[in-house]
Amino acid sequence: NMKIKYLKSNDSEIKWKSSPNLTEYSSAIKIMNNYIKDIKENKSDEIIWLLEHPSVYTSGRSAKNNHILNTKTIPVINTSRGGQVTYHGPGQRIIYVMLNLNNREKDIRKYISTLEKWMIISLEKIDIKAYTIKNRIGLWVKGPKGESKIGAIGVKISKWITGHGISININPNLSYYNGIIPCGLKEYPITSIRELGSEIKMYEFDAIIKQTAKNIF
Repeated sequence: NMKIKYLKSNDSEIKWKSSPNLTEYSSAIKIMNNYIKDIKENKSDEIIWLLEHPSVYTSGRSAKNNHILNTKTIPVINTSRGGQVTYHGPGQRIIYVMLNLNNREKDIRKYISTLEKWMIISLEKIDIKAYTIKNRIGLWVKGPKGESKIGAIGVKISKWITGHGISININPNLSYYNGIIPCGLKEYPITSIRELGSEIKMYEFDAIIKQTAKNIF
C-alpha cells in the first residue's frame, strides 16, 4: 500500500528547499507567494520548503476571535490558509508544499488526505502511530495525555497551485498552545514527537519525509 502514487505527474521535478535559520512568518509568506507565482507561470519546478518560524500565532480563514486567549508577547497574524488558530515556533517542522495540481489531479480533498498519508507513513518509520479522524483535519496520536494532536494541516489552493501545508511538532515548547484554543478544539491536548518518547532530530525527520515523499508524489 506504500505505492499510493497520488499524483500522476510525469513531467514534474520537485525541488526541495531547506532553511537552516528561523524564518519570520511574514517574510516566509512573501517568498512562498513568489514561488507560487513562478510555478503558475511555469518558471519554476514544484517546491517543498522545510522551515521553522520564530514563535507566532496564526489565524486561518475560519478562526474565531475568542480562540485567542492570552498571547502575551507573541504576535498574532491573520493568514489566507484554511483552518483556525495555531501556534508555530522553534522545534516545529513547517513544510510548505507548492505543487501544480493542473498537472496532477484537481481534487482538494484528495490532496489534503495525501498530505495526511505522507505524514502517517513518515511517523510510522519512527514507531509513532498517527491517524486521522473524520471531520477533524490534522494528525492524531494516543499520547501521555490521551488523544492528542501532533500535526496540523492548513492549505490554500489558488488556480490549482497549492500553498501553506503542514506543521509537525518535533520538540516545540508546548506551553505556548495554552494561549489559544488550537484549531478550535479545546478538549484535545497537543503533543510532540519528543513528548511521545522519541529523541529524533529535525534533520533526521527531514531525511525520512524526503524518502517517503518519493512514494507519495
